[in-house]
Amino acid sequence: MALAFLFGYWTATLRGRRENISSDAIITVVTWLMVGSIIGARAVYVATYWHEEFAGQSWMEIIAVWHGGLVYYGGLIGGLIAGTLCVWWKKMPLWKTADVLAPSIALGSFFGRAGCLLNGCCYGRPTDVPWAIKFTNPLAHDLSNTPLNVPLHPTQIYDGLLNLGLYVFLAWLFRHKKFDGEIIATYLICYAITRSIVEHFRGDYSNLHYHLGLTPAQWISVPMFIIGLALAAFLSRRTEVKPAQ
Repeated sequence: MALAFLFGYWTATLRGRRENISSDAIITVVTWLMVGSIIGARAVYVATYWHEEFAGQSWMEIIAVWHGGLVYYGGLIGGLIAGTLCVWWKKMPLWKTADVLAPSIALGSFFGRAGCLLNGCCYGRPTDVPWAIKFTNPLAHDLSNTPLNVPLHPTQIYDGLLNLGLYVFLAWLFRHKKFDGEIIATYLICYAITRSIVEHFRGDYSNLHYHLGLTPAQWISVPMFIIGLALAAFLSRRTEVKPAQ
């Protein structure tokens, strides 16, 4: 997570120069994002796994993020709320700032999934594909109920590589964008798609977490995809189009 925020901040400052947004302003927003995303990620994890891990436990377990247990979509929602409040408070340009930060969100997710792989959480379903991985450290089972010595889909790697590819695409698109807000809207659309695909291979959900055959992340992906499309349509139409001479 530390690497995610550091690399996210560094790359965002480079893009911020193109939009005349100072590095001091970027670090302020990133700090708010960091706090909001951790709170949101933990809150959604506790709500999702309350019966399995927290019911009857000490209240300290709710805030014990060092034991593992963060949900990406909760972090995204919490970070977006905190970042928007910070931008409003500092009177910064909302959509320009969002575009500067959007590729860094994807880059941060790449590092985040590397952490998931090392921790053993967010693991995949049993499989016999040649690139399957096995977890052997009992600590992975203690922390995340990860099956040991069972070939699993490396869903952490799937999601990490897709996020890395998304970062490269968004960084390129940023240099060719046609309207403010295009990058954050594209991120919402693309991540909703890639995450829904990866969820098909996840194996860490119990039957309690499936609703109409979809995981919680897939359900969240639906409004996220729609919001991204709506933003793209609204902001592109709002952009002034000069008449042909």
